[in-house]
Amino acid sequence: MADALVSAVSQQLTAILFQEAEYGVRLFVGIKEEEVKRLSSTLQTIRAVLADAEKRQLKEQAVKVWLDKFQNVSYDIEDVLGEWEIAILKMKIARDQSSSTSILLSKVRSWIHSPIPCITRAIHRYDIAVKIKKLNERLQVIAKEKDDYAFTVDQSRRHDLEPERERPITTSFIDVSDIRGRDRDKNVLVSMLLSKNNHEERGIPVISLVGMGGIGKTTLAQIAYNDHKVKAYFDKRIWVCVSNPFDEMRTAKAILEALTGVVSNFTELNTLLEQIHESIKGERFLLVLDDLWSEDERKWQSLKYSLNYGSQESKILMTTRKENVATIMGCSKLFRLGKLSKEESWSLFSHLAFFGRNDKERESLEDIGKKIAQKCQGLPLAAKTLGGLLRFKRSREQWQRMLSSRIWELEEAENGLFSPLLLSYYDLPSPLRQCFSYCSIFPKDYRIEKDFLIKSWMAQGFLGETQHKDMEIIGEEYFDNLVIHSFFQEFVKDENDDCIISCKMHDIVHDFAQYLRRNKSFLVASNNIEELDIESYQENARHLTLIHDEPVAIPDPIFNVKKLRSLHLNLNDSSAVSASLAKLLDQLTCLRILSFKDMNFGFKTSINAIPKEIGKLMHLRYLNLEGNSELEKLPETVCDLCNLQTLNIKSCKNLIKLPHRIGKLINLRHVQNVGTDRCRFMPKGMQRLTSLRTLEEFVVSRSDVESKSCSLEDLGNFTHLRGELEIRGLGNVAEPREAKKAGLRTKSGLRVLRLKFDSQEMQRINIEDENVVFEALQPPPHLESLGILNCRGPVAFPNWMTSLSMLKRVQLQNCLNWESLPPMGKLQSLESLEIEFLNKVKKVGDEILGVERGEGQSSSSSSNNNNNNIAFPVLKSLKFYYMKEWEDWEYGNLLTSTSEVIMPHLRSLTINYCLKLKALPGHLLHNTTLQELHIRGCPVLGARFEKGRGEDWPSISHIPTIQIDDELVLG
Repeated sequence: MADALVSAVSQQLTAILFQEAEYGVRLFVGIKEEEVKRLSSTLQTIRAVLADAEKRQLKEQAVKVWLDKFQNVSYDIEDVLGEWEIAILKMKIARDQSSSTSILLSKVRSWIHSPIPCITRAIHRYDIAVKIKKLNERLQVIAKEKDDYAFTVDQSRRHDLEPERERPITTSFIDVSDIRGRDRDKNVLVSMLLSKNNHEERGIPVISLVGMGGIGKTTLAQIAYNDHKVKAYFDKRIWVCVSNPFDEMRTAKAILEALTGVVSNFTELNTLLEQIHESIKGERFLLVLDDLWSEDERKWQSLKYSLNYGSQESKILMTTRKENVATIMGCSKLFRLGKLSKEESWSLFSHLAFFGRNDKERESLEDIGKKIAQKCQGLPLAAKTLGGLLRFKRSREQWQRMLSSRIWELEEAENGLFSPLLLSYYDLPSPLRQCFSYCSIFPKDYRIEKDFLIKSWMAQGFLGETQHKDMEIIGEEYFDNLVIHSFFQEFVKDENDDCIISCKMHDIVHDFAQYLRRNKSFLVASNNIEELDIESYQENARHLTLIHDEPVAIPDPIFNVKKLRSLHLNLNDSSAVSASLAKLLDQLTCLRILSFKDMNFGFKTSINAIPKEIGKLMHLRYLNLEGNSELEKLPETVCDLCNLQTLNIKSCKNLIKLPHRIGKLINLRHVQNVGTDRCRFMPKGMQRLTSLRTLEEFVVSRSDVESKSCSLEDLGNFTHLRGELEIRGLGNVAEPREAKKAGLRTKSGLRVLRLKFDSQEMQRINIEDENVVFEALQPPPHLESLGILNCRGPVAFPNWMTSLSMLKRVQLQNCLNWESLPPMGKLQSLESLEIEFLNKVKKVGDEILGVERGEGQSSSSSSNNNNNNIAFPVLKSLKFYYMKEWEDWEYGNLLTSTSEVIMPHLRSLTINYCLKLKALPGHLLHNTTLQELHIRGCPVLGARFEKGRGEDWPSISHIPTIQIDDELVLG
């Protein structure tokens, strides 16, 4: 982590000098060039020994203390350089603003030449110069101290080297009597090993056993390897503990020696492979490669080819912590190993902890023991480590002390429990290590939102940016890398695109993260802050999560922890918090992240006002106010936060407006504002935020606020927008040409678009112009979800709709004057269709399929798509709500006069409160793919589908799940 911090500081210093050169100004004349050079030189000198220091800090406390001192001064350097950057940035903003109007220009000139501001600027220059000089002095002391430790200088500058930790060498031998649980997993794995191979696949099948360190992969492989059925099935069994990095020669020698029983003296890899080839020819073998890490496919290929000459009923079983290693190795079957059950975990723990104890001792300790076993969270290594440790502790007081201790504070945890996790940790590149350890800020069992985590990494400066990759993309890659290394679990995925939305950390992995960030990150619940060592807390704390379920104010000790970089407040009393917030913000000027978001504890921080002092947080990059429903406005001083990257005001449902000077936030990349329905306009000047990647809602204003708001065409400035966008107030568009200037088609990163006209009494646009606006709002071709809401005119189906080949979801809502439905049947990727409150639609027929009645030809018959004669070729979910005039659903003679197929993959059909609908079409009643049918508030349909008696009951009785009104008829 220290190396990543130094790297960030060096890049920061380079960027500052570049900016000064770019603007042709030396802002801080009080800073001597020699001081800056000395600072940079000393940093690089220390950086050269950091790899060795990182290794040795695990065993040498003095080295750890030295490394902590260096990290602390590096943080302080970063803060001062940040002040320097901010001053340059503010000068740039002032220049940009002054050039836009001669009036403003004259004001800026008068400000510059006025005596008081000049004095202020001179003092600030001197202040920065003094700070850099003092930091240089501190750094020189630390640089001299490093000589006391005789660090090895890393000439290659590879700072991601792994500390020399002893890797345990595994063998195939195991005492089965010591094993608890895993019976089901053993049976599944043995079944995989004994199963017949698919001879259509080339080569020997590879079974990959994947899981986090300490989960029991090696143990399960040993159990299966020694199973009597496995022994009988395979002619030869070979066990190799693979080294890291993957050594082809050593691995090949180990395989050959296992096959022949003779120590190999060959020195050429090709000779070894030839001997392996001869030894396994026609043999049915099982090869276990335990603890594989290498992602270099080339090193594996030649060995794999030599093994292909064995019997095609052979198997290769590999264990690894990294799922992408399994992919690179050509995995045929993936076995993700999970946690032990509570019963299995207790059995393993108690087997060790109570070994040699009599019944009376066991009875007196069992209640505490079960609570300690729960801390293991199904991780076998944790149960073994803590159980083995307690075997030698005789008294109840000793067991109670173990229960009360945090695992990462136990000396035994570092050598036993954390040892395999340290191997995984040091397998990460240096930047990823700080990203992982930062996760210690979250409470245990907390569901971590991927988006929140990546934006937090970004705010802390952990993510660099290149010419070809945004920080957000790099953050996605980092997150995926941590997933691959098994640091995260219990994923929640988006049901539409299978992307991870959130995850959790295993409790032991969380303890490990806390161990890495000890004395830097603190998570405090209720009043436990009083138990901390406040003196060291003030000096070293950089990250704090404070959770209070009682209605109390912010605890006093927090006000003195002045170097915090992230503060997450989850408190339960808005009045008490608000009263002390101004004082808090006045003190914590180093903050990068300030969050008031509820952390899943059933109570919410609800701030009713943000004090003006927030403008003093010059380094702030992430302001998270999500869910603060009492908040009505933001102070204008928010606009002084020129480093702000993310403003999260999701679900601030009473927020009336954004600050009018928001255009000053030129580094703003994400405005997360979904659920702010009371905001009726976007402030003028917002069009200057050309770095925006996220803008969840854009509001086209009414005429009464036009003079202070952006227009629809200002969306054209946000060329980097991606993700989701809702445009509200389209009924307020003054000129239809504004829609074209919004440039939606060029925003290739957009995936979700909702076009929303406001209620009819508020609209100014002519009905005739509505279709013109629709046509001009052509989205990018890779759009995946489209919503059309609150239209006034007749059915509007713009020409661009059928060109959206990636469109998966469509929602049509409150289009009150539509008398028919648009021809969506030819949308080749459409999986979900939801139609609500289309009150003038009386019939659904051929028009929705995109087929012209009478000719039996598709309206898009010129298409070359193979699904031309399939309407809704991949539709899975279809929903109709509140269609109060809808009576008929039929397609005329279409099904008998053409080869058209309709909805061949439909799985779920929902029809709610369609009071007049008489029947469902035959193709749905007989659809064998339909798995769910939900009908509510449809009296005619309800009677037709009455179980056992309705006339159409026989046609739907094959559907697995049927729910009519509130009764679950089948399922």
